[in-house]
Amino acid sequence: MATLGLIGSGNIGSTLARLAADAGLDVVLSNSRGPETLADLVSEIGPRARAATPEEAAAAGDWVVVTIPLKAVDQVPVKPLAGKTVIDTGNYYPQRDGNIAVLDDGSSTDSQLLQNHLPESHVVKAFNNIFFRHLAVLGRPKGAPDRTTLAVAGDDPAAVAHAAELLDLLGYDALAYGTLADSWRQQPDTPVYGPPYAGGSADFANAQATPASADTIRALIDAATR
Repeated sequence: MATLGLIGSGNIGSTLARLAADAGLDVVLSNSRGPETLADLVSEIGPRARAATPEEAAAAGDWVVVTIPLKAVDQVPVKPLAGKTVIDTGNYYPQRDGNIAVLDDGSSTDSQLLQNHLPESHVVKAFNNIFFRHLAVLGRPKGAPDRTTLAVAGDDPAAVAHAAELLDLLGYDALAYGTLADSWRQQPDTPVYGPPYAGGSADFANAQATPASADTIRALIDAATR
């Protein structure tokens, strides 16, 4: 059975863990505070889930999701992630992370910073532009007419395809549109961030989840400007 490793178990991480367990994957959760702090979440998810250290979650995962504040990227374990598909859900929020010059001037993206930290891993950007409550409920079986599409970007086509396999298991289609250098197109304050999964509502965190098609997501990705 395949395993999803999670480095970070906040809103997005815990949502992905629940979806993965429901899809029949084993789940290894971790955070910066220690496995014992995840006991309640593991109990809620059930027997497919266990808590571990970030290093253990990294080693266990067939896919590993990094879902932590950007300012903590240098704490992500490097060696156990070598050769693996690493899915980055992160967003750059200067008010939380502090100002980072290469992100402010557009010469890098936050996923490129993670890739630089993990030179032997294959980073793919996904799950960062959908509100966690919408992510929890919009999954649909493969082929469903109202299946939602999520944007995916990465430098390694094989890793992007591998990440798309995970999305498929969780109930989502993947739209692969570019490299990590292009992944600013799905960052905060771009058209594809939030509202397309909330019926277009700017107040997406308080809006009902609404499916978003591949054509919709493609048009919004193409509409992004800096």
